[in-house]
Amino acid sequence: MTAGELWLAIRREAEAAIAADPFLEASAAFILDQGDLGGVLAFLIGRHISRAEEDRAQFARTAREAYAAEPVLVDAAATDLTAIVRRDPAITGFLPPLLNFKGFVALQAWRVSNWLWREDRPDLALMMQSAAADQLQISIHPSARIGTAVFLDHGTGIIIGALASVGDEVTILQNVTIARHQDDPRRAPKIGRGVLLSAGATVIGHLSIGDFARIGAGALVTTDVPAGCTAVGVPARLTNCAEAGTLS
Repeated sequence: MTAGELWLAIRREAEAAIAADPFLEASAAFILDQGDLGGVLAFLIGRHISRAEEDRAQFARTAREAYAAEPVLVDAAATDLTAIVRRDPAITGFLPPLLNFKGFVALQAWRVSNWLWREDRPDLALMMQSAAADQLQISIHPSARIGTAVFLDHGTGIIIGALASVGDEVTILQNVTIARHQDDPRRAPKIGRGVLLSAGATVIGHLSIGDFARIGAGALVTTDVPAGCTAVGVPARLTNCAEAGTLS
């Protein structure tokens, strides 16, 4: 589904939701005032990562600037939202995660801050990171690299540090940390495609987690996890793959 097609679907859902329950007008009517998906995303970023009206307007303007300069950011957001609906069996439409899933908004705020970082505007990029961390309890460094169809499920307590790399179709649950080791700050973890990082998992150091690997809840991973394997425990040990054993 293209960003334009998704935008039309969201408008239809918003109209139907407001007609069915006027109480939703306060939270969803802004969608009908926007001209495209980028406008909705910019509004949501401003509303969710700041309290002061002046700051909200500034962050929304910055997001619109980013989307105008790099429309692929809106396409990435569309892919992210579609992935949530596809992977979360409790969701039956686009409107609920768009309005209520703070992980989705935090990821889109990161996409804007990453654009600022690449445009050599680090101060504003870091300001956006700080604002999102304060309001959403999700901290993603602007220098991180993140693919599309990424799902930050529940979201609270997620930390993705500087230089970390996260592939397409990754699912990250609450209280997950992905960070560099203090003894090697120039290198950061690389998370492959389709990886599941369960609640409370910590991935730290210069390591790779292979495609479609699964990291168990509360696991501490400090060395590579091969593609398709499951890692559980503290320290993490491998299961469900040919190289099962302790990661050391």
